[in-house]
Amino acid sequence: MDSILSEFEALNNNNNQQFGLVVSNNNLQNLVVGSSLSSSSSSSSSRYENQKRRDWNTFCQYLKNHRPPLALSRCSGAHVLEFLRYLDQFGKTKVHTPICPFYGHPNPPAPCPCPLRQAWGSLDALIGRLRAAFEENGGMPEANPFGARAVRLYLREVRDLQSKARGISYEKKKRKRPQQQQQIPQSTNGA
Repeated sequence: MDSILSEFEALNNNNNQQFGLVVSNNNLQNLVVGSSLSSSSSSSSSRYENQKRRDWNTFCQYLKNHRPPLALSRCSGAHVLEFLRYLDQFGKTKVHTPICPFYGHPNPPAPCPCPLRQAWGSLDALIGRLRAAFEENGGMPEANPFGARAVRLYLREVRDLQSKARGISYEKKKRKRPQQQQQIPQSTNGA
């Protein structure tokens, strides 16, 4: 347990100070202990529910570490956008800039210095889970910051930018209608 805490402290000191985030040792211990307890106690929940709970806890921790600390009741769409931009540093999707020679190519032949970002689909799914979690945790639907117009516009902008940069279309897939078997009328001979 102590080795895990010291490992997290080192990560906390190295990474979070540059973003103005500070996690105290007490919060860190609660996170480590809480995560090990919650993972064993919630094994009966669905994968979606577990992910939604983890996302909600991550967002709440982000608000606590925000400078100045931010209460959930004061959270707006602008704070959600700030959170999404913060998450970009952990992304694994290469998003080419317009000046990159591989701009618009889905499979570039060589490495390039373009930044890694969160993929649009991941952000879209995250916002969906957080939107549901907000209401499940007592938030009013009309005050849901995850459903704010600014957040929807940001997601659309990210989708369009990544679509152009990566040469991938994000068009909605059309549902295939189940084919109804057509019965061929059989002719009967009157003989």
